[in-house]
Amino acid sequence: MKKIEKIRWIPLGGLNEIGKNMNIFECGNDAIILDCGMAFPDDDMPGIDCVIPDITYLHKIRSKIRGIVLTHGHEDHIGALPYVLKEINVPVYGTRLTLGILRNKLKEHGILSSSKLNNVEAGESVRLGCFNAEFIHTNHSIADAVAIALHTPAGIILHTGDFKIDPTPIEGEMIDLARIGELGKEGILALMSDSTNADRPGFTMSEKSIGSTFENLFDKATDKRIIVATFASNVHRVQQIVNAAYQHGRKVAVSGRSMVNVLNAAIELGYMNIPKNTLIDLDEIDRYPKEKLVIITTGSQGESMSALTRMAFSIHKKINIEPTDMVIISASPIPGNEKTVSNVVNELLKHGAEVVHERQDNVHVSGHACQQEQRMIIALAKPKYFIPVHGEYRHLCRHKDLALQTGMNPKNIFISDIGKIIELSEKSAKFVGSVPSGKVLVDGLGVGDVGNIVLRDRKHLAEDGIIIAVISIDKLTGECVSGPDIISRGFVYVRESEDLMESIRTLTADIVDQCTTGSNLNWTTLKTRIKNDVGSYLYSKTKRRPMLLPIIMEV
Repeated sequence: MKKIEKIRWIPLGGLNEIGKNMNIFECGNDAIILDCGMAFPDDDMPGIDCVIPDITYLHKIRSKIRGIVLTHGHEDHIGALPYVLKEINVPVYGTRLTLGILRNKLKEHGILSSSKLNNVEAGESVRLGCFNAEFIHTNHSIADAVAIALHTPAGIILHTGDFKIDPTPIEGEMIDLARIGELGKEGILALMSDSTNADRPGFTMSEKSIGSTFENLFDKATDKRIIVATFASNVHRVQQIVNAAYQHGRKVAVSGRSMVNVLNAAIELGYMNIPKNTLIDLDEIDRYPKEKLVIITTGSQGESMSALTRMAFSIHKKINIEPTDMVIISASPIPGNEKTVSNVVNELLKHGAEVVHERQDNVHVSGHACQQEQRMIIALAKPKYFIPVHGEYRHLCRHKDLALQTGMNPKNIFISDIGKIIELSEKSAKFVGSVPSGKVLVDGLGVGDVGNIVLRDRKHLAEDGIIIAVISIDKLTGECVSGPDIISRGFVYVRESEDLMESIRTLTADIVDQCTTGSNLNWTTLKTRIKNDVGSYLYSKTKRRPMLLPIIMEV
């Protein structure tokens, strides 16, 4: 009797959240990783640069990992690769633009020369142990996006990656629905499909529709400098902006490191065509009349150190926002970024600039499929099992509803979570346990050294400030020889609260006298008494609980 082969699927990111997409597929002694992304930090993560998946489990199976396959070059799908490859250096497979963007990232991290990057074109396949990974052309808000069909001993598993069905793409062909249909006829064991826009009815508009919007805005802004903020990776959007600028006789300058890197990679690989003498260096913008300039910049999500944010808050070294500027924000806020984008818009308006964004004009279309497209993929694929991926819980639930509308058996639809293991075979699909998963926080050069306790302290400091009590005690006699000196930061304005500060000093001195009387001097008891007694006193007076830090020195 033939043994039933089993595939284990373990998501380490991208479920019940937006970003840090990462999937592990295991079959016997082989494993592959599909995508390896990062996420933006939440508001409750002060000081954090980015969030990457917890890869504890990868270390456990590192001898089984045959490679990493990538669906496209967005940060939420490749952003964690530099950190992962430093620890687990396995071959990486992706399309030309995806690897072109990745090379810049790996170069910045100093690991490009040791990384094993392998270019794969849509329509080609790669053998990775018992997996045969087939790359299928799709449409998205970045060129060279693909779905991945994993041909396994248990059957075909199709992961759509991020996609939409664009009948009139800027470059190349529309999504390869024919191949998905062929696989559906062969029999797809499981479909994992992008759920980002599962709550939006209809179809996503074509990227080409944005071109006419830019032309109309450029027609109206004949006496204005135009600044356009968009995602650096959306080379098709940038191409349309460049085309509109060229048609209106304007020069184009680029601001923002990621925008420059992606633009250079796209031009070098032939994904963009810049008309001659159109692109100028940012240092040259003062040589041209403002009404003859277009500046393409990063910062469409209101990121704190992005170029557009620095312009809005007048801290950009080369560009100041003026009343003669038209600023176009050609992107929709990622969930959670709405407030930061709103703050940037407000600052731009304070400078007198005209601001055009998604809510006013059709200056952005999504790169993700809406409901009709999602239904179409399910109907073409005809999967035995369906697993919605890439979205918050509400998106996954709505996508499940769409699958039910196509006639799928509710018992064959699984809403999972990161770390959970789903075991798939021809006969069954079921949850079979979990692995360590979660968020690893990146702060500067530190990866994972900022945890919940550090974040709690940062929030505490931000919300209530800190009181430091400095005391010097004679090592031989145990007597207080200096202090206590009370230092306040972020709690109260000291000059207007001298009575409160003196009360804290007196209370601390009393505690020191009580704890240093006798021969048994216990530092822990002294510190605990200062924290508890001074903390209770401050709460009774101010209803605030600042962080209390006693510093005791022996002299």
